[in-house]
Amino acid sequence: MESGHMTTEQFLISAEQAEAYEDRFVPALFQQWVSPVLRAARLRPGDRVLDVACGTGVVARAAAELVAPNGRVVGLDLNPAMLEVARRVAPGVEWRQGDVTALPFGEATFDVVTCQSAIFFFPDPTTALAQMKRVVRLGGRVVVQAFSSLSAQPAYGPWADLVARHAGPDAVELLGTYWSEGDVGLMRDRCAEVGLRVAAVDQHVQPAYFPDVAAMVLTEVNATPLRDRLDQAHLDRILAESHDVLRSFLRGGQLVIPLAGYVLAAERE
Repeated sequence: MESGHMTTEQFLISAEQAEAYEDRFVPALFQQWVSPVLRAARLRPGDRVLDVACGTGVVARAAAELVAPNGRVVGLDLNPAMLEVARRVAPGVEWRQGDVTALPFGEATFDVVTCQSAIFFFPDPTTALAQMKRVVRLGGRVVVQAFSSLSAQPAYGPWADLVARHAGPDAVELLGTYWSEGDVGLMRDRCAEVGLRVAAVDQHVQPAYFPDVAAMVLTEVNATPLRDRLDQAHLDRILAESHDVLRSFLRGGQLVIPLAGYVLAAERE
């Protein structure tokens, strides 16, 4: 089921999608990973922090509180729509548009670089890590969070198999992208290749929250090319069978899905 990396153009989004990301995806999924990432970052007041592929800024906003009053936090993203939402929510943070393969900063500009739930979107993760290393100071930290492989996902694994049965492996290719950097050994090798020393890798399981099974299915479908490839009959069958596959993760009507992932902290030597 695991796919290769997507091209940059596939992830350019509209203003409406960016607002939905902040309103739905951040509280449902990404907020839960902020604390593990920032614990690994070991931020202190006065630190200079770059959050790469910041989205609407959930990590950058929390980092700004930790480095106050005289620290600096920059959130960088390729998507103008994401940055517009970020500026609205936290106008006091510095937001920059840019590409991770050519970060618009000088050598050793930052003490810490973070990258939460994004490295699997990059067409070239190794180049991205090299750029993160370049802009962090000697002894500084690069912290990357990614999700474990699909085979390690107790809910998403069986659900992706279900979708593949109805929509075909090609139609669900994007679902595989989220798990494509789940091999910690491979991530360690990437770090070694660019000259980053891995200091720690912590495994985590964090909850993802959805109002119910249908909300989860429709969120996943509408956020991917599946939206354009599934007719109503196939979607109805997926919805019906998803209730059986995900029933054990219902908690009082709410769907609480365990997501396995890891946080890797590396240092520039």
